[in-house]
Amino acid sequence: MPKKTNSKLQSLRAHGTLHPRPHMVDDPLFHESPFFDPADALQVKYEMLRRVRIEGAAVLHAARAFGFSRPAFYQAARAFERDGIAGLLPAKRGPKGAHKLSDDVVAWALSRLGDDPSLSVQTLADLVLGEFGIEVHPRSIARAIERYEKKRVRLLSNGAVIT
Repeated sequence: MPKKTNSKLQSLRAHGTLHPRPHMVDDPLFHESPFFDPADALQVKYEMLRRVRIEGAAVLHAARAFGFSRPAFYQAARAFERDGIAGLLPAKRGPKGAHKLSDDVVAWALSRLGDDPSLSVQTLADLVLGEFGIEVHPRSIARAIERYEKKRVRLLSNGAVIT
């Protein structure tokens, strides 16, 4: 099997598709053909699912042969069923959205800022704490305002009207 280039490994790592345990991939395909790369988690997961669904291999056997656990197999199977091959790509880790600065809180803060454009983000953070009981870092408020402004500019450039 040809040696993987550093650039390929760096690319897999950057995209979150570097297999955490390539040395655990025991499936013969990945040792007999240079096409199959045990370091490519996306390829390994797809082949693991295919082995079970098409060839009828036992889940536990396939999971072990491809360096994954049984729960990881089922997680990959659900993701593949839901989203196809894209479901096998790693999902964004961490919070998926603002959990403190909801749309209502941001709208309220923007309304205060509209009433008095001289308000600092620190003052807005203090006002949010007083009004909603939510302690928010001033930089979070600044980022929420920036996101709103970008969204507003995008909508205006598309010809949409913002009220």
